[in-house]
Amino acid sequence: MAHSGIQETARPGVGSVPRVTAVEALSNYLLLVHFDNARQRKYDLKPLLAKPLFAELKNPRIFRQVSVEPGGYAVSWETGADISEYELWRNGVEVYP
Repeated sequence: MAHSGIQETARPGVGSVPRVTAVEALSNYLLLVHFDNARQRKYDLKPLLAKPLFAELKNPRIFRQVSVEPGGYAVSWETGADISEYELWRNGVEVYP
């Protein structure tokens, strides 16, 4: 797994970060991320598209090929770009049913 600079670790005493169980690529470069605590968050990838590691994801076909890394510690693309579960949880916007 390549590291994007977005990988972070949970801080001691803050509690554990849930793991990713599924991810869906939505329109407008949004990800819908499902976590193992039955919660969902939307994560806006647009700010990252200016970074070289994420530039290829501007192609919608490539963006849609997102997958969950084994263990649920990140989502990634075959381009080498990845985003940690901590970043997705911390900066995603909660989706309420």
